[in-house]
Amino acid sequence: MSLEAYFDFVILPILTISVLLVFIRLFKGPTVVDRVIALDLIITIGIGIITVYSIRQEQDVLLDVAIILALIAFLGTIAFSYYIEKQQDD
Repeated sequence: MSLEAYFDFVILPILTISVLLVFIRLFKGPTVVDRVIALDLIITIGIGIITVYSIRQEQDVLLDVAIILALIAFLGTIAFSYYIEKQQDD
């Protein structure tokens, strides 16, 4: 099995199924914390999809996009957690 076939028939379907399952958690999550974690996980899985696509198509510029997206996701998660912590203190 070649690397391209492994990407197409194993990795991308697993990432797609995981995105669908995390979307269910995002909409169904009982608390705000569950939704924040689900949103962060969706972005992380999206970074994985971008990375697989970048390797598959040999487009190095997309790795820069994935790094920037990871930084934005990290900062967003920190902002949400700060908001949740301040909300619980009141």
